[in-house]
Amino acid sequence: MRRALQLAGNGPAEGVNPRVGCVILSPAGEVLAEGWHRGAGTCHAEVDALAQLDADAARGATAVVTLEPCNHTGRTGPCALALIEAGVGNVVYAVADPGPHSSGGAARLRAAGIDVAGGLLADEVEAFLADWLISARLGRPFVTVKWASSLDGRAAAADGSSRWITGPAARQDVHERRARADAILVGTGTALADDPSLTARAADGALLPHQPRPVVVGCRPVPADAAVRRHPLTPWFIPGHDVAALLRELHERGIRRVFVEGGPTVASAFVRAGLVDEYLIYLAPTLLGGDKLALGDIGVAGIDGQLRLRISELQYLGEDILLVARPAGADETSPIDQTDQTTRATPAETS
Repeated sequence: MRRALQLAGNGPAEGVNPRVGCVILSPAGEVLAEGWHRGAGTCHAEVDALAQLDADAARGATAVVTLEPCNHTGRTGPCALALIEAGVGNVVYAVADPGPHSSGGAARLRAAGIDVAGGLLADEVEAFLADWLISARLGRPFVTVKWASSLDGRAAAADGSSRWITGPAARQDVHERRARADAILVGTGTALADDPSLTARAADGALLPHQPRPVVVGCRPVPADAAVRRHPLTPWFIPGHDVAALLRELHERGIRRVFVEGGPTVASAFVRAGLVDEYLIYLAPTLLGGDKLALGDIGVAGIDGQLRLRISELQYLGEDILLVARPAGADETSPIDQTDQTTRATPAETS
């Protein structure tokens, strides 16, 4: 199963499909084939592995797969049926498929006389697939809220200027994380004040291979010559202020991971609504003072109402620090619960 999980990591982190890996073992326990899902419209992991075998080579074999084989026909056929037709004798999976249309593969396999076992290394696979699983279970994108601030919690100086609070290493980390999201979201206030391009770029300024869809939320018009309009993907301009409705719409449009860059008004709206799954907080060793806070009103009237977070990762990025956190008590499948793979580097280790 750990090999299947390793194979799953070869698949794209973005998109509507989960990253899945599969290993097919002979009755004697030898590896016959391996496969993984390479993205929407391509063979699922089980079929990818089976395609490497001659006819009847999988008869009596065991398929080890990170996610319960699917039971529906989309761009490709159901993996449960492919395994049945290949004649496998056993199927072992880690995590049940939560999809209302794709689940049921285990029951179909058992009905065909195949021995099925689930739950092997479930915690590790849950952590690996956490963003996709949360999106599938809740029917909305997995939401990451990011901000950069001074140690005293300011996202800008008193005059509104904010470039640059953090250094190059922290800014590059943001770009790489943008590239793993399906969409990057800001409010019209940020679009008008900062004129961001909302692209994911390499250190030399070149565009990274995967670009998040730019989404601008709010009712104010964005100028025709705004940088976001030159994004490689056509930006979506979505009016309104209901973040729950916004997430439902994005999910319907195929967005499974959204990266909220702000500014403070938009970020605070997501926090206030309880719709943040992951916080990325970049702290610079500087003080700004003033009233340009990273967050505004999040609905906390008194200390008893504070929103507790659990810090799961700490990284030094040059002179800056990245804190990765999640709501305390949230579902343990959040992606920052990386099964003891947290990074607690010292400045020397990152120099």
